[in-house]
Amino acid sequence: MPIKTLLKNTEHFEIEKYKKPKDRKMLVKTHIPYSGSPHKHPYDSEKMILVVDPYYTSTFYYELNKSDISFVEELPNLVNLDGEVLIMVRLWIKKLSIAVRCTPFIVGDIKG
Repeated sequence: MPIKTLLKNTEHFEIEKYKKPKDRKMLVKTHIPYSGSPHKHPYDSEKMILVVDPYYTSTFYYELNKSDISFVEELPNLVNLDGEVLIMVRLWIKKLSIAVRCTPFIVGDIKG
């Protein structure tokens, strides 16, 4: 098999220096970190969805107000076998903020 068929074109990825929170000690006292894959809310532009473990069969997600997010850290992306890339982030949410935790399931699936 010729080597040209094994090589694929790649996109240009820019490297960005990691930015630490300015005062991490204060951030830890006043905020809680949540990690997952961010998604747009289906009907409310003031909210967002954070899917905690997108490839796990019993995953759940958080519905958060964007105004409660104080800092965002990028985490390594996830790639599935089909080549689809999911962005992963760590969100620092203000303590005592109101959020919704939702655990979807298939009706009738009692194992798992």
